[in-house]
Amino acid sequence: MNGPQTSVLILADDTDFGRTIVARWQAERVVPSFTLLRSDLLAGASLAGYELAIVGPINDGSMPAILKALESHSGTAIFATSDPVVRRSLRAVHPRLLMLELLDGWLDCLVLLGSEVLRRAEAEARAAYAERAASAGRRHATLGCYMLEMRHALNNALTSVLGNAELLLLEPGACSAQVREQIETIRDMAMRMHEVMQRFSSLESELRIGEDGLEADASPRPDAVVSARSS
Repeated sequence: MNGPQTSVLILADDTDFGRTIVARWQAERVVPSFTLLRSDLLAGASLAGYELAIVGPINDGSMPAILKALESHSGTAIFATSDPVVRRSLRAVHPRLLMLELLDGWLDCLVLLGSEVLRRAEAEARAAYAERAASAGRRHATLGCYMLEMRHALNNALTSVLGNAELLLLEPGACSAQVREQIETIRDMAMRMHEVMQRFSSLESELRIGEDGLEADASPRPDAVVSARSS
């Protein structure tokens, strides 16, 4: 099953920059969703939903706002520029930024680097999901073990409730019609709880049989062992 599509934000005041990247990325096997944004529209925009941000040619006055937004961005950011002074200054102040020089072949390099970044983001997301699922499974297993351990104690308590309810119902005229109706409700609900506990026991047996079957399938057959030795 495929996970959710990754998202890439392209920040550039040169519209051809973003369009060129999108057109080139279309040739790849996996294509993320793209959002193209000018620097003057960055105010108030959230970068939280983007696994990758690519910054291209922008107006000098927009640099502080863009850097501030990237500082709070938990994903990866690639800054593409041909100015060596800008690269050195940004690398010194923002070491998390990936710097890309706009030389021949920069587009292929950008797509390759961006694809690797997105693959890593997907792997991390899958690992986080698996960890959450495993944690939930451990919690459910602990709860299930506790319920199985308390099954006998609860059955004993239900037997006592049922027995006393039946004794009260066997004495005609001992209770008013309203009280008798309430006792019958207690008995019926206790019976339903008993049926639920019986289902727990049945489910435990079914799971144990399934586990035994898996272990039997995983164990080598005697004839297979003999055949392997003879060969």
